[in-house]
Amino acid sequence: MSYWSMNRFMNRRSFLASSAALGAASLPIGSAFAQSSRPIRAIVPFTVGSGSDITARTVMDKVSSKIGQTIIIENKTGAGGTIGAGYVSKAEPDGEILLIDSSAHTTVPFFYPKLDYDPVKGFETVASIATIPLVLITAASKGYKSAKDIVTYAQANPGAVTYASGGTGSATHLPAERFRLQAKFTGVHVPFRGGPDAMREVLTGRIDFYFIPVLPALSLIKNGQLTALAVSTNTRCLALPDVPTLAEAGYPNADYNFWIGAFAPPKTPSAICDRFHDEINAVVQSPDLAAKLAGYGAEPMLMSRAEFDKFLARELEVNGPLIKATGMTVEQ
Repeated sequence: MSYWSMNRFMNRRSFLASSAALGAASLPIGSAFAQSSRPIRAIVPFTVGSGSDITARTVMDKVSSKIGQTIIIENKTGAGGTIGAGYVSKAEPDGEILLIDSSAHTTVPFFYPKLDYDPVKGFETVASIATIPLVLITAASKGYKSAKDIVTYAQANPGAVTYASGGTGSATHLPAERFRLQAKFTGVHVPFRGGPDAMREVLTGRIDFYFIPVLPALSLIKNGQLTALAVSTNTRCLALPDVPTLAEAGYPNADYNFWIGAFAPPKTPSAICDRFHDEINAVVQSPDLAAKLAGYGAEPMLMSRAEFDKFLARELEVNGPLIKATGMTVEQ
């Protein structure tokens, strides 16, 4: 009997009693969990249609089909993703709820110092899912041919260069600040209410550059309206294989990862987390799912749970000093 197919009439109390009796048996990991009649809930702390939401729906729909268990995506938005994340951190550790969060998971502690949950201790890591490269774009009419062109101009004209974002502290803001600090130039940050507004201003040439997820920019890059100067990741993007990384463009340590991963409430049994990890990893590696992810610029991000823990620790180490160095704050 498996976690995903245990008879639905068995309640948790009877399961706990029976599992104690089964303790001496050599059952495979993750194979002795009761299945509730309720569906698994995957909480996305961002809006419908966001990169995190699209990825969560794409991946979890496939996981649902594979395990034969209904998985429902719920969007609990607000406060930079902290409302949805906080909700999951306080949920029962019963294997019936997951958080599908993004790189915001390791930035919110520095923007919201009074969080009522701990982004590390408040969760069990489950699985890294995907990374969505951000691309440094500029209007073709601006005439920049490389990231170095922007830096050269900015250093010769302090404060003259402008850069857009979809909001202060967002995943489109942090890579710009990281690039700016590593390249040692000053500029003017222009935050917008969202990506579409920022994109419009970049297209007109009123804003010099913008870091944006690949998908919204791809067609405009291909038709020549935008110029792609570099990608934020430390490896090249499959959707833009001819575009260099920031390191290749001459700016090592300027890379920025926009990632998506799965988490569970604290004290969720390791066997449950391991099973979710294995199922998600298997799905993400499947050719059809990888093709779907590639369709919007996402790429599989495969790690063990231990590796994901180390990755998160590094993200916190990098983001804290970055946010402090820029002095950025968000309205609360």
